[in-house]
Amino acid sequence: MDARTYRVTRADLVAYAAASGDHNPIHQDEAVALSVGLPGVIAHGMYTLALVARYVDESVGHSGQIAELTAKFTKPVVVPAEGVEVVVEGELTESEGQRVVALTVTCNGEKVLGNPRAVLRA
Repeated sequence: MDARTYRVTRADLVAYAAASGDHNPIHQDEAVALSVGLPGVIAHGMYTLALVARYVDESVGHSGQIAELTAKFTKPVVVPAEGVEVVVEGELTESEGQRVVALTVTCNGEKVLGNPRAVLRA
C-alpha cells in the first residue's frame, strides 16, 4: 500500500473539536499547551487515528471495511501555526483468514502511534 501524506492544520483541530466535543485547550491554545509541558498545540489522538482510518479506506478502495482499528498513542502530533504533515503507510497481509493492515504513522520522521493496525472485514 502506498504511503499517503495528510496535512494537519490548526483549523482542522478546531473543526474536530466542534465535531467531537473535545474542546481541551491544548488542541487550540499555544500558551495553554506550553503551560502544561507540551511542546506546542497538539492534535487530538483520535483525530490522528481518524487519519489512519481514512488511509485504510482510501487504500482498499471503499469505506466500511475496517472491523477493528487499534494503536497506542505514543508521541503527540505537534501542530505549529503553519500546519504539519502526517504520513501513513501500511502493508496488507492475510493470515488465518484475516486481512490485516500493519501501519506506520509518522510526523516529522518520528513514529507517533505504536503498533497501529487494522483488521478488515472478511
